[in-house]
Amino acid sequence: MQVYIEPIGRLINEFTKLPGVGAKTAQRYAYKVVNMTEEEAKNFAESILDAKRKVHYCKICGNFSEGEICEICKNRTAETICVVKEPKDCVAIEKLAEFNGVYHVLHGTISPLNGVGPSDIRIRELLERIKAGGVKEIILATNPDVEGEATAMYISGLIKPLGIKVTRLASGISIGTDLEYADEVTLARAFVDRKPM
Repeated sequence: MQVYIEPIGRLINEFTKLPGVGAKTAQRYAYKVVNMTEEEAKNFAESILDAKRKVHYCKICGNFSEGEICEICKNRTAETICVVKEPKDCVAIEKLAEFNGVYHVLHGTISPLNGVGPSDIRIRELLERIKAGGVKEIILATNPDVEGEATAMYISGLIKPLGIKVTRLASGISIGTDLEYADEVTLARAFVDRKPM
């Protein structure tokens, strides 16, 4: 027996493809969309397409950008590079207004169990940025989970011989916590109290 009519069922199915959205949440979202005015639904759909068309990765740091180079890379010195897993981690750090350097987004972490090795994330690009000169410190701000720690240790091992200062965010962020969900006070303390590796 078909529970939903086809258009609603299809909409629910699409919403369940989003991370953290289960069947019940997807159903609520679908009903909300169906109950929107046509203008509201059109604006919603256009904002999705607009983001998809206009958002790219910065060719320097890998963060989200509307142009080839993001505003952070354009306007800040590259003496300090903060290495993060995903673009959303840059947003979490930017909210603190504590960091004035630039970012390097790895787009993943080393995870042998999932078949992700060092060559599958943007480590080579980080080394190229360092070799270009002017970098004084690398802050490793990957999540404090097994994959994040392994990635930080691997990168630290590559960078230390180059004579560049390597630091890691200090305690304050509990193991297994994604930066995205850490409260601002905890994240700020971890950032300020980062330690050499």
